[in-house]
Amino acid sequence: MRILYIDIDSLRADHLGCYGYARDTSPNIDRLAAEGIRLNHCYASDVPCLPSRTSMFRGQFGIHHGAVNHSGARAQPFNEGAERGFRSRWSTESWPGALRRAGHRTATISSFAERHGAWHVLAGFDEAIDTGGAGHEIADAATPLAERWLADHAAEADWFLHVNYWDVHTPPRTPPSCAKRFADGAPPDLDWLTEATLAEHWRRPGLRSARDPMTLHQFDAAPFDTRDKVAALIDGYDTATRYVDDHVGRLLGLLELAKVADETMVIIAADHGECLGELNCYGGHCLVDHLTARVPMILRPPRSAGLPSGHVDDRLHYHFDAAATVLDWAGAPVPETWDGRSFAGNLASGGREWLVCSQLAQAAQRSVRFRHAGGEYLYLRTWHDAFTGLPEEMLFDLVGDPHETSNLAPQRVDLLERGRDMLERWTTDALAHVEHCDPLTTVLNEQPEMVRGKLEPYCQRLRETGRAEWADELTRRYAP
Repeated sequence: MRILYIDIDSLRADHLGCYGYARDTSPNIDRLAAEGIRLNHCYASDVPCLPSRTSMFRGQFGIHHGAVNHSGARAQPFNEGAERGFRSRWSTESWPGALRRAGHRTATISSFAERHGAWHVLAGFDEAIDTGGAGHEIADAATPLAERWLADHAAEADWFLHVNYWDVHTPPRTPPSCAKRFADGAPPDLDWLTEATLAEHWRRPGLRSARDPMTLHQFDAAPFDTRDKVAALIDGYDTATRYVDDHVGRLLGLLELAKVADETMVIIAADHGECLGELNCYGGHCLVDHLTARVPMILRPPRSAGLPSGHVDDRLHYHFDAAATVLDWAGAPVPETWDGRSFAGNLASGGREWLVCSQLAQAAQRSVRFRHAGGEYLYLRTWHDAFTGLPEEMLFDLVGDPHETSNLAPQRVDLLERGRDMLERWTTDALAHVEHCDPLTTVLNEQPEMVRGKLEPYCQRLRETGRAEWADELTRRYAP
């Protein structure tokens, strides 16, 4: 099977037309969705970048593979110890490794491994082509390399090509000629961000907050003190999304030119979403809320597979369930060590009863995505809040409040206890047959990468900007 996996960093599902977005951000992706299978409720098991791609390529929860932080001990997978053979199990039990064992040529076009020093994600790839910008490049750097690779290999029978785009990652970037693609049209829908909500965000703390948005770990970005400025943030995000979509169209055109489009599996996915003001996070992905953990997942199978076109899967899935399914469709066995479950041959029923997602790089949180009495809910448990001042437990109604403006925890103690119980059961089950401890423990001892060493200078900033009460509260929570 020919497989093209287009991996768009930080892409939110709800900013694509095929997921109901009003702006014309994604005509090429929308066309793929109309021809294939769209997972409506797909979540990354671990966020953000390094943990998510590690989980996707290894088919495991971060609590099992260990690479959950962006620096420190837990930015690396757990050591395989005495059981390690001449070669690491990653070379055969990773997603590309399993496909390679089944006879596929495997290649990645990405600067991800260099950006994060995450060399383990290259396991199983025959070729690793670095786009050269350490994640700061735009799509123009990746697409020509993909064009060259497809020109050489598209006609071959079995291959897997991973192409990684960074354009919508904070800060979103596009060529100057595209800068006002959406800014001069209808403004984004910001009904959820009332003036009162924005004023509350202004008073509250946070390393991505309205008053303290960071760039390169410094508090030198322009603050978001008006709704117009938030609209401009979203304009930039949507413009970058449309720019990447143009490049998706170019790749699809190459498949047509090589006369293999009908016989190529095309996957559109992301490593995580992006906060665009929700929970007082303006740009970035420092939480594991619904907007950050939910990812688009579109699978356009080869026509010969006989699978339905335009199918919408409303079940709950992890992102690595899609990877397991692709292995199944390609005739490659899913490794026994995987947590991912294939849904090949069962598109009408099943799915996960509930999901647990983790964020241990920019905060320390786990969330439970579940359903109850026809409703859609997210329970959010916080150990370290990235200095946002969030309560330890939160609960959101994702149907009535998709932008997470109202914490239902005080009113719905029954659902709060349900989320708490599911998280406890998941943790117990996940650790039942492993020798290592929960990586959450190590991260809390070392601190998440985003906040490490920042408590004292940030509390000083809070005092200088009239928020001394928050400096006192954060010192109480997090001082050694």
